[in-house]
Amino acid sequence: MVLKGRTPNKDEKLWMDRIVNLGCIVCLHTFGVGSPAEVHHIDGKTKPGCHFLTIPLCFSHHREGVDTTMFTSRHPYKARFYERYGTELELLDLTKKYLEEL
Repeated sequence: MVLKGRTPNKDEKLWMDRIVNLGCIVCLHTFGVGSPAEVHHIDGKTKPGCHFLTIPLCFSHHREGVDTTMFTSRHPYKARFYERYGTELELLDLTKKYLEEL
């Protein structure tokens, strides 16, 4: 399976490196713990600026496909994820806040 997307430029790569190094925003904000993160694109991977519209999520919160008492994955449980943790734009704002505090 090949995912379509635009190659990130230097500044976008830097942003994505920073958020991945921060760790999962949900684990950090909700549980106060760091966890390895991967990049979640909020609005696809092809539009201009798309790589800045990203948040760091761990595998469980991103794409494990679970909805348990501990974790709700963004994929495929979008509505439940929003109820539990806030919208992706709210999590993006939180990500920026945490990065400013570093």
